[in-house]
Amino acid sequence: MKLCRIFVGLILGILLIRIGIHHFTNPDTYDRIVPDYLGAPRFWTLSSGCIEIILGTGLIFNRSRKIASRALVIFFIAVYLANINMWINDVPFSGTHLTSRGHVVRLIIQLVLIAIAFNLSEINLRLSKKR
Repeated sequence: MKLCRIFVGLILGILLIRIGIHHFTNPDTYDRIVPDYLGAPRFWTLSSGCIEIILGTGLIFNRSRKIASRALVIFFIAVYLANINMWINDVPFSGTHLTSRGHVVRLIIQLVLIAIAFNLSEINLRLSKKR
């Protein structure tokens, strides 16, 4: 199980770093989906890109994987605000308007990512011990 966590952390970490870098190389794509009520879309785009790079790097290394994955659970929940904004206001992402099915698929992917991050965090949710 430990080897699996290392592998998943490595893969997810690399993906997050790539996506984080993409926030800096293609910020207009992300600026458009920042909800209006947050204001300053470029700030949120670059901040979330930084966070993705930092947390992605944290997932790669065993010493920081637990804390990075715990922060990632919160981050994945927070950034879903942009996906909700896209869905409600029919905001295109990279010039593409998603169908309702496409938004549901994004939601499922987000939930899977949250579950993966939660698993990597190694938080034990046992409410009672059975012996």
